[in-house]
Amino acid sequence: MNKAASKSKAIEVVEPLGERVLIRKDEDRKVTKVGIHLPDKIEIPTLTGRVVTVSTVIENNPDYPISQYDKVLFNPKQSIPVDFEGDNRLYVVPIEDIVAVFRRDP
Repeated sequence: MNKAASKSKAIEVVEPLGERVLIRKDEDRKVTKVGIHLPDKIEIPTLTGRVVTVSTVIENNPDYPISQYDKVLFNPKQSIPVDFEGDNRLYVVPIEDIVAVFRRDP
């Protein structure tokens, strides 16, 4: 197998650096809980998603209670979209833009 063919089959991994988190954004809702249909162009200032991975800086810092698979609420203004998938739902988000982590009561 030549190098060009093996490069195209290589799995890409996105690892955030610094105080950043990789998040998979939840699907956009087009209908609210009470049944109101939202227009396609509506801009929502905060989004929810699942943490795919965290940087080693965050992982090793006890001040950041966030880990892989947590559901979070984040502000997308400083987020960087990752053109890694066709649906483009991955974002690199600075830790200061994560405003909440959803937890279940024990």
